[in-house]
Amino acid sequence: MKFTVGIAMNPLDQLPALAKTAEECGFSSIALPDSLFFMEKQSADYPYTPDGSRMWNEETPWVDPLIAAAAMGAVTSKIEFYTQVLKLGSRNPVLLARQVGSVANLIGNRFGFGVGIGWAPEEFEWCGVPYKKRGARVDEMIDVIKLILGGGMVEYHGEFFDFDRLQMSPAPTKPVPFYVGGHTDVALRRAARVGDGWTSAMIKFDDLVQVIARLRELREEYGRADLPYEIQTVCIDRFGKDGYAELEDAGVTDTIVVPWVFDGIGFDGPLDAKQESLRKFADQYIG
Repeated sequence: MKFTVGIAMNPLDQLPALAKTAEECGFSSIALPDSLFFMEKQSADYPYTPDGSRMWNEETPWVDPLIAAAAMGAVTSKIEFYTQVLKLGSRNPVLLARQVGSVANLIGNRFGFGVGIGWAPEEFEWCGVPYKKRGARVDEMIDVIKLILGGGMVEYHGEFFDFDRLQMSPAPTKPVPFYVGGHTDVALRRAARVGDGWTSAMIKFDDLVQVIARLRELREEYGRADLPYEIQTVCIDRFGKDGYAELEDAGVTDTIVVPWVFDGIGFDGPLDAKQESLRKFADQYIG
């Protein structure tokens, strides 16, 4: 099983050094979070906390994940990066295709595109995109981005997006993997139908086992059961050698961890302490 470092809510100036240390320690990837802005009043509950509140405030640092991937990719050579997850619904797929293709080319095909819809109506509406029909729109967005990244002259004529023949060059020299997030059955169907993997938000082990079983059923239904598939997870109740072994036995291929949190170091903690936590975790679990 692979281990990925989650870097959400860390000071931006620490990110390149954390990526370098994670690579030196043998971590597989860096998981890149996405948040556009902090709205003072939220009109919908955050779906991954019991009371619907957000785990961050207006002063919490965030970085555009595609820019972060380029910056950290420039100071590393092996470690991979993936968005976990980028909120597609409030963005434009043609512009995103340009950005994703640029990052993939600049860092040598070490980029995976983790995607979700987005949970906050404000992120849609304040970026000029309607909140209604967001799921169907995101399905088209995935089709558009994959089409353009495949290279050559392409066109698309859908319900939400329509353009005549165009080409973006250079196309990535390898396909960019798409990892689809979301815990609802609609999201799992999307992940099984078009994804190269599924990526979770915070989830408990028993729920995770049910999701993995459902994904297997759906991949069989869509005739994709024999294709390689990633299960990336942030499991909140399985840790240590026994816990990670349970995750692997359940079908998890990639566990996202934040080692400094295990050592009581906050997101705003000192860089050297976080680097030491990465080294200690790697000695214990990566070897």
